Amino acid sequence: MDLFTKCYNDTRAEKVQKAGLYPYFHPISSALGTEVMMDGKKLLMIGSNNYLGLVSHPKVKEAAAQAALKYGSGCTGSRFLNGTLDLHLELERRLAKFVKKEAALTFSTGFQTNLGSISALVGKGDYVIADRADHASIVDGCRLSFGKTIKFTHNDMEDLGRILSKIDHDAGKLVVTDGVFSMEGDIVKLPEVVKLAKKHKARLLVDDAHAVGVLGKHGRGTAEHFGLEEEVDLIMGTFSKSFASLGGFIAGERPVIEYIKHVSRELIFSASIPPAAVAAVLAALDIVESEPERRERLWEITRRMHKEFKLLGFDIGATETPIVPVYIGEDLDAFKFWRALLDEGIFANAIISPATPPGKALIRTSYTATHTDDQLDFVLETFKKLGKAFGII
Repeated sequence: MDLFTKCYNDTRAEKVQKAGLYPYFHPISSALGTEVMMDGKKLLMIGSNNYLGLVSHPKVKEAAAQAALKYGSGCTGSRFLNGTLDLHLELERRLAKFVKKEAALTFSTGFQTNLGSISALVGKGDYVIADRADHASIVDGCRLSFGKTIKFTHNDMEDLGRILSKIDHDAGKLVVTDGVFSMEGDIVKLPEVVKLAKKHKARLLVDDAHAVGVLGKHGRGTAEHFGLEEEVDLIMGTFSKSFASLGGFIAGERPVIEYIKHVSRELIFSASIPPAAVAAVLAALDIVESEPERRERLWEITRRMHKEFKLLGFDIGATETPIVPVYIGEDLDAFKFWRALLDEGIFANAIISPATPPGKALIRTSYTATHTDDQLDFVLETFKKLGKAFGII
């Protein structure tokens, strides 16, 4: 059979496109703020991960522009060879200090960070134990490793304990979990994970992509949120959310980071982060550390939206964060709801299987510190109107 046969026969996207319900790859022609321009229409954006609203912050944009003027547009090589700038080293020092670890290492994307870290650390005879709701980058990092992958039921500590108890006590073990789960918006039960990892001599990696800048008194993420910064072995974070840029980092003990630096294929064989992106992260980190009121506003918004959606009768699951999923049901119904929101002037994200279980399709909404009360009012009024029209509430 021709390799391309499956491509020719897959008409799922085409059918949804013809129905005018396709929610993906829509081009935005403006800066990503609380409002965006899409297809010549102004839309209220509740579908980005711009949690602190820093993508359009003047200091972040100015830092990126000045770095491009000084260093050029790119690094033309990998960190391993010619692609390390003094900016990269400065950022790694700042990040290590920020998350209270000995060292940090930056990757060109958050996805590569998980691929490169997990596959470098977990070798033949080792085990990686991952939450079933972990991000796709963790799943693929596990696949690339030469160890055995075992998944435990989402945030189910009894299942995690059962799995760990069956693995040879002396085998190398890495437990990997999201800090904040990107679709559900709930937070890992970190105190229990730490306790189980210690009991069974396992190391722990927490993916804090959606937690850094958001959780904790100082925005240091899940470990700070629970007061367990000394107990988490590795903290992973991304730059495409609160840090308003592109890239990722892994932080931990210096020998471990040095090992990843010299073994990870994803680091060694990828071009390094462009200077403008690095400078943007440094500027964003300055703001995260100096403007706690942004985080306070974000949580004020979060508490309000949780409360109001529940009062309206929507199912928002177990979310505890600015990620607020609104469960719709079937995939096609989620597409229709997404389209109705778009027609009303709101852009959110339609999430369907396999990103969610079958029959649990949802509209993923997420909020930014710069959303105004009037904008939030409009969101709630629109969801109320459409929720009734669709028979969801």
